[in-house]
Amino acid sequence: MKENKTYFDKLHTWGSIWSVSALAVLFAIPLVFSIYHNAFPEFKVLLKALAAVIPIYWSTAIIEVLTYTPIMGAGGTYLSFVTGNITNLKLPCAMNAMERANVKGTSEEGEIISTIAIGASAITTTIVIAAGVLLFAPVLPHITAEDSVLRPAFEYVIPALFGALGASYFAKYWKISILPIAAGIIAYIFAPSIPVGTMIFVTIVVSLLGAFAMFKLKWVK
Repeated sequence: MKENKTYFDKLHTWGSIWSVSALAVLFAIPLVFSIYHNAFPEFKVLLKALAAVIPIYWSTAIIEVLTYTPIMGAGGTYLSFVTGNITNLKLPCAMNAMERANVKGTSEEGEIISTIAIGASAITTTIVIAAGVLLFAPVLPHITAEDSVLRPAFEYVIPALFGALGASYFAKYWKISILPIAAGIIAYIFAPSIPVGTMIFVTIVVSLLGAFAMFKLKWVK
């Protein structure tokens, strides 16, 4: 008799398969180019170059998994890590969808809504990028040129996106938001080169500790 697998069992199975498949494709691209052109980097040179960046990316990757999973759920995390652009697009879409539905990422409802939102975001992004490449490629160099009046707008797209998304949360939970905002500002003043993933982890920890302290002090309910 076959064992009936739950939704989460299937989720982790297929999530692992697609994650490994995505990694295989990523590694295959430089390998194919190297084989085709018969040009392989020297191992010592490659190791020296990787030694400078691997510690940063490995730590950021671990931090992102620990911080994103409770927010987006398991399905959303698998899907967003395969499709990419998590911080700029997938995470805001998932949070906005769950906020609209009034559910949490750790609940079954939040798990489903987050996965659907991220999947819809990935499909929409692919369509928009394809349309943008075809339609805006001829005019994009002109509107992003140094002398273009529209150029400053392109430099503030991401801050505008996160500002609009965060403003509602800051206004709704302004007491809890004071500490993580202050921690982020202070951290960037003294260490402006901190990776975004590390900063997200720092502000989340500060936010949790601050909220717990305020709850114990009965400043928030």
